Amino acid sequence: MVYGKAGEEVAGQGVTAGGVTSGNMEIDGETLVYGIIGNPVSHSYSPAMQNAALRALGLNGVYVPFSPGRENLVQAVAGLRALGIAGVNVTVPYKEAVIPYLDELTETAALYGAVNTIVNRQGRLTGHNTDGPGFIKDLRKDYGHDPSRGPALVLGAGGSARAVVIALVQAGCPELALVNRNLDRARALADYVAVKTNFKVQVLEWDSGNRHLAEFVRRAALVVNCTPLGMSGKSGGDWPLPAGLPGSGQLAYDLVYNPPVTPFMARATGNGAAAANGLGMLLHQGALSLEAWTGLTAPLGVMQHALQRQAGV
Repeated sequence: MVYGKAGEEVAGQGVTAGGVTSGNMEIDGETLVYGIIGNPVSHSYSPAMQNAALRALGLNGVYVPFSPGRENLVQAVAGLRALGIAGVNVTVPYKEAVIPYLDELTETAALYGAVNTIVNRQGRLTGHNTDGPGFIKDLRKDYGHDPSRGPALVLGAGGSARAVVIALVQAGCPELALVNRNLDRARALADYVAVKTNFKVQVLEWDSGNRHLAEFVRRAALVVNCTPLGMSGKSGGDWPLPAGLPGSGQLAYDLVYNPPVTPFMARATGNGAAAANGLGMLLHQGALSLEAWTGLTAPLGVMQHALQRQAGV
């Protein structure tokens, strides 16, 4: 079923008999509204990506950012129903906070304990999570890496690490380890994964001199950075990994995508490893969100081009 109204693309800018146009997008009385909820969201690439996709599909829709304060989150979610917002993405810090205000969760969202997509069907709000599936799609489709190939090390223990770890378990990764500055937080995540999936995740100390960490990294097929270290404007960080690693034959995946080549990626490629940033994960999770809202196949090429323009690559 398609939940977006097809619209004619209108060139130029100005006012027409049917509504207001901006570029190739016409906004009129039947335009469906989509968006992203977070705080802040001014840095988000999603509006450029999703608006390009809506135009390519010929849908009469627009995707806009919403940045409510935490004290207004209940009203913001209620506003989705009241205003007939067709669907939104949810980003930090609200992926868990929105859950009590939704009508239902998909099995994946319930497993992850977080929501990054809300679908509004006639006032009934369903929470989805496309982060983990988007990550796995990027690994397989864009980098030819199947998680079942070997062990994976995940740096970090926040919400993004939880999505990555659970997705890797579901995709058949045979062995997983977490390393995080806060050991208690890493242990809590490992316990959560064990309860939800019956999979034991190792927890290792954040210390480049840690013999057990060094041994695990050498065996790992995949090393994933789920921390903000190296994000634009932040320090490149003090990595807990031994010198020379990740290296040849390994894939270093950084969820950070600004800058396009992160310090973690530069370190890895300098050691002979393959490296990737998080732009592909953003692409695939956004495509899955769009498909949940509209029932149409996402125009991946168009969305990727929009993201690359935003990122300046």
